[in-house]
Amino acid sequence: MKSVIQQANRLVIKIGSSLITRNGKGLDEEAIAHWTDQIANLRMLPIEGKGAGEKQRREVVIVSSGAIAEGMRRLDFKKRPSALPQLQACAAVGQMGLIQAYETAFRQHHLKTAQVLLTHADMSDRERYLNARDTLLALLRMEVIPIINENDTVATSEIRFGDNDTLGALVANLIEASALIILTDQQGLFSADPRKDAAATLITSAAAGDPALEQMAGGAGSEWGRGGMLTKVLAAKRAARSGAHTVIAWGQEASVLTRLAQGEMIGTQLTAPAGHLQARKQWMMDHLQTAGQLVLDAGAVEKIRHAGKSLLPIGVTDVRGDFIRGEMVTCTDESGKEIARGLINYSSSDARRILRRRSPDIARILGYDGAPELIHRDNLVLL
Repeated sequence: MKSVIQQANRLVIKIGSSLITRNGKGLDEEAIAHWTDQIANLRMLPIEGKGAGEKQRREVVIVSSGAIAEGMRRLDFKKRPSALPQLQACAAVGQMGLIQAYETAFRQHHLKTAQVLLTHADMSDRERYLNARDTLLALLRMEVIPIINENDTVATSEIRFGDNDTLGALVANLIEASALIILTDQQGLFSADPRKDAAATLITSAAAGDPALEQMAGGAGSEWGRGGMLTKVLAAKRAARSGAHTVIAWGQEASVLTRLAQGEMIGTQLTAPAGHLQARKQWMMDHLQTAGQLVLDAGAVEKIRHAGKSLLPIGVTDVRGDFIRGEMVTCTDESGKEIARGLINYSSSDARRILRRRSPDIARILGYDGAPELIHRDNLVLL
């Protein structure tokens, strides 16, 4: 069995606090340099299954912990503070050094980086979600490597254990990544806690979302990261909703990223149970409520149902309800039968203004250059 990373063309790599900060002793710039060396290399390695003429270069997004731990070191905290303002202050101070270290390391490979700070609110609000997605995809098209962390400095709720494991999975969903790699201070998921049970064995491969995995996973990790194997197992389950596979591996394993990209099985591989598009659209159907309705003419119904096309404004005869960009709307034929639902690219007010108009006319009518379609086919679920 080969690593799923060999076929992955878009990766999210999450690196834990204990690895980044040498268990709280400060940023490990040597380790960061090793990971950046590998990332620069794996971007150029062949992607299994890609034919001649297809895009060969892997796209990589990094979700990096370590800001709070680095801030604690810089501010001379001997243990993790419990007060939220102090945690936020540590994050603000530590983020400076963290991003500087990545920027310096990637510059050696003539690679550009970008800092992106996200909150859970950015991921739950559909409009902000789409804005974050558009920004990240634009950066990837420009061959920039985004360095993502949770925006702990402005968090309004407690900074929870393992947030960046969850954030890594959410980012994988956001950009429709092929795989999520979680680098940690453990070799992977074991059948029991290897620190307490000498008979514990490494789980090399399993299905993401298998309830048995949560039973195997232990509690919180180090005092610096506050993560744990359970957060990683749950992150893999979340990533699988959009078809992303997950690998949990020891970050200090020699050339771990390069070897995974070459097909070697390292750590624990948790595979998504369904294909990328199928899983993502199932998630859309199961978890989002509809906010409005579009009525389609017969031509539009034919094109989205049988030709796999996006929904264009010219094929819509009516817009019902009030909604904002990024919300889920239903698509019905002229008799009222629901045939699809999808994530709308325009608010209800703007959608009404471009009703029955050609896509090239959108910029002139609205005063800005928006998407050519009301709903892109990747964001459209047929019923």
